[in-house]
Amino acid sequence: MLDREGFRPNVGIVLLNARNQVFWGKRLRTHSWQFPQGGIKYGETPEQAMFRELHEEVGLRPEHVKVLARTRDWLRYEVPDHYIRRDARGHYKGQKQIWFLLKLLGRDSDMNLRATDHPEFDAWRWNDYWVPLDMVIEFKRDVYQMALTELARFLPRANPHNRYLRAGMRSHQRHEEPPDASLAPPVNPGNRA
Repeated sequence: MLDREGFRPNVGIVLLNARNQVFWGKRLRTHSWQFPQGGIKYGETPEQAMFRELHEEVGLRPEHVKVLARTRDWLRYEVPDHYIRRDARGHYKGQKQIWFLLKLLGRDSDMNLRATDHPEFDAWRWNDYWVPLDMVIEFKRDVYQMALTELARFLPRANPHNRYLRAGMRSHQRHEEPPDASLAPPVNPGNRA
């Protein structure tokens, strides 16, 4: 299913653990790593497609995650011709994606890369939030940066203060901590706006 411009509707999934690290999957029998993603079938909403893809690629069910956010608009990337099947050239241009930020409520052991007969990944790992930008294939990099940047403001705080303590009961010693550098997008001098 392609839109009029030749883009296939798709969802991307950024799955967080309790330390705000992201799930990173190694594509089956390759050395390529990426976020879970997949096409939206006819009649599916982006959220329905996301939950289907989450199960197909990672083995997780809706009760294993909490949806924290999604991108407002479609994010597009074009696929270079040499990656497109010959019969699709001239029609297929690339992917347009809605990205979801999910928090894992379950355990690592709930994940199952063999949940279906057609696995996407044969290995996985947790990475720091911005690491995938340096590791994803070049033509997806701008979309990854846009998605991670838009979703970063919804990241749970890593060390929330105890909200039940009264202000007068808190320590009067305040130590100013530097801003968390892991939440800022990396600077790429070759990519100026």
